[in-house]
Amino acid sequence: MTQRDDRATFRPTGIEGVHVFEPIIHGDDRGSFHEWFKADAFIDATGFPFLPEQANMSVSAAGVVRGLHFADVPPGQAKLVTCPAGHIIDIVVDIRRGSPTFGRVEYVELEPSTRRVVHLPVGVAHGFVSLADGSVLTYLTSSGYDPEVEHAISIRDPEFGIDVNGLVARAGGDVAPILSDRDAAAPTMAEFGASGSALPDHDDCRQFENQLRDGWAIANEEVGAE
Repeated sequence: MTQRDDRATFRPTGIEGVHVFEPIIHGDDRGSFHEWFKADAFIDATGFPFLPEQANMSVSAAGVVRGLHFADVPPGQAKLVTCPAGHIIDIVVDIRRGSPTFGRVEYVELEPSTRRVVHLPVGVAHGFVSLADGSVLTYLTSSGYDPEVEHAISIRDPEFGIDVNGLVARAGGDVAPILSDRDAAAPTMAEFGASGSALPDHDDCRQFENQLRDGWAIANEEVGAE
């Protein structure tokens, strides 16, 4: 169910645990102002806190394709992503073994006029396609970058059915997909599993979120008791 307050709209998506936040934008002759993350509003919507440990920013040319990336759970890497400039199609894929929405793909259009924010829980895979030069993606992450637990799987995996060329074509002109060497060589989901590596487990992800929720609740109780 969509929840509304005076700060933002929180909308669940077709993937369990993934939310789209629609902030309230305050505009006048000077420009605009909005809150793209507020801790208490996030807790009200999800039931657990988001505790950022790192803030990242990428700038991409039109046609750039990044992902799909994910991290082992634990430690996992939840994300809040938004696009302050340019135009991006954000892509989330549920690769959590045992998830009721396993294999589902969610697309969210991000651009400055809406200031949408996407929340990605631990265990899902993330990527995006840039439809404009200078597209900026800003994101908060719940853990710092660790190459030992970071993985990539192919955004062109037929099992996902992501029409990369079709998405890039929305940029117009003769723009072609631009991938890093790492992303271009990434294995499919089946190849990743066949290599002996394990996809994130849905129960492990839920347990991690429950630990966050319980730890946050205990900390609040202790503060209240002082």
